[in-house]
Amino acid sequence: MKRGLVLSTCCLIAFTMGCSEDESGWELVWEEQFNGEAGQPLNRERWTYDIGTGWGNAQLEYDTDRTENVSTDGNGNLAIVAREETYEGQPYTSGRINTSQSFSQRQGRFEARIRLPRGQGIWPAFWLLGSNFGTVGWPECGEIDILEYRGQEPRVIHGSLHGPGYSGGSAMTRRFVRESTAFDQGFHIFAVEWTEGRVTWLVDDVRYFTMSADDVPGRRWVFNHPFFIILNVAVGGSFVGSPDETTTFPQTMLVDWVRVYRGEP
Repeated sequence: MKRGLVLSTCCLIAFTMGCSEDESGWELVWEEQFNGEAGQPLNRERWTYDIGTGWGNAQLEYDTDRTENVSTDGNGNLAIVAREETYEGQPYTSGRINTSQSFSQRQGRFEARIRLPRGQGIWPAFWLLGSNFGTVGWPECGEIDILEYRGQEPRVIHGSLHGPGYSGGSAMTRRFVRESTAFDQGFHIFAVEWTEGRVTWLVDDVRYFTMSADDVPGRRWVFNHPFFIILNVAVGGSFVGSPDETTTFPQTMLVDWVRVYRGEP
């Protein structure tokens, strides 16, 4: 689904912030708590900003590195804010950040605690991209969408795999429907558990989708190398359509924390 990515691709360096193992067998190797003061920019030694527009999906926002679009909120959260404003020829601004220059990992549990925005044409995502993107391109590098969400469907999230022969509109995907309150009404934990030849998606530790190498017969399983993390809020584009008169701005995705583990459950 995320086509035409433009990312700088220097050496990808995997690093940890100390390790701890929980009772499930997963060992925590990397985390971000977003504990800065209100309006503080992110640590550029950890996070790279994608600056630009379109990204192959006809998105309408211009993603910036301004604190108006990406900053800590002073309450322990990352705030990625989509705004209605003319900027560099586009009618909206927002933010998109990644760990391509600082952290990548092959397999493990990747999770984040997120409160989603809402509204027609709002498209937040938490996803992983193969660290060999710069040499082999997309979808050969592989993509794991831990969370995608149409703002006009506030009780539904999507998990997907993209690879050669199963990308874009042909991705391997499944929906998770929340029957009670919508995803913009509180924080939820979105995760994947990625082991050899298998990826499982979870919402608040409820498993709702599993894909394995055997599920893509005749097509190649490319999830056998390190991937890095991406967080963004798009406005408009092929997956959600454009905002309309019902869409209010600004719209904010709040991220309490991101954690990565290694090992197996």
